[in-house]
Amino acid sequence: MPNAPLRLAVIIGSNREGRFGGTVAEWFAGVARRNAGVAVEMIDLAEHHLPTVISMEPAPEVRRVLDEVSGRLERADAFAVVTPEYNHSYPASLKNLLDWTGTQWHAKPVGFVSYGGVAGGSRAVEHLRTVCAELHAATVRDVVTLSNVWEQFGEDGQVTNDTAPAAAKTLLDQLIWWGNALRDARAKTPYSG
Repeated sequence: MPNAPLRLAVIIGSNREGRFGGTVAEWFAGVARRNAGVAVEMIDLAEHHLPTVISMEPAPEVRRVLDEVSGRLERADAFAVVTPEYNHSYPASLKNLLDWTGTQWHAKPVGFVSYGGVAGGSRAVEHLRTVCAELHAATVRDVVTLSNVWEQFGEDGQVTNDTAPAAAKTLLDQLIWWGNALRDARAKTPYSG
């Protein structure tokens, strides 16, 4: 019997006003949705307002938001984190999510779609790799890096260069392989961290 579709959570890591992350995430999610073996769920951090003060006893309204986003992360088999680069690193909204959660990332693959100016978000990805290792997540090697991102997309929301689609396919192939392998491994032997 074939496996169920891989549940890929595409996380929009920025909640900044005027951000470009939605465009990048929708493009990448569209690429992923063309694969019959993948079920995509978008998680937009602008829609999940977690306070920056972390509490062991969150207030009821915070607990509701945390339960919702934690449940969505828990159901995912793999993650594609869409991140800009702010001041040579990734956004505070993304760090806040990572700090509020934990076991939801265990023994699951994480890939990165980064964007920005000349560096294309590459320094944000390097910082995220170390945090993901602490969360017992397995980052995949290849990334989609969109330099000078504002010049990379047409009015239709699609990339206008030849390299980004190939990079997206490579990243998806790795996420699918690792996602299925780790899902099977977790089913056979639950991860204890």
